[in-house]
Amino acid sequence: MSKKNKRQTRRAGSTVVESAPLTNSGSTSRGGDRDFKPDYSYVMKDLKRIGLLAGTFFAILIALSFFLK
Repeated sequence: MSKKNKRQTRRAGSTVVESAPLTNSGSTSRGGDRDFKPDYSYVMKDLKRIGLLAGTFFAILIALSFFLK
């Protein structure tokens, strides 16, 4: 589901003024945003371990297929 932008209407005398939805122009950047560098080294370790285990299991299955034929 998409978000719906709500517009507020104000009456100034007999004129109706619609306010535009707020957008982030990017001109106001905070110093903390530029320094954000997450550490994903634990993800790489887990992916390597998963790959090693998967390769080992495939090798075992291939070896067993030769013995069971």
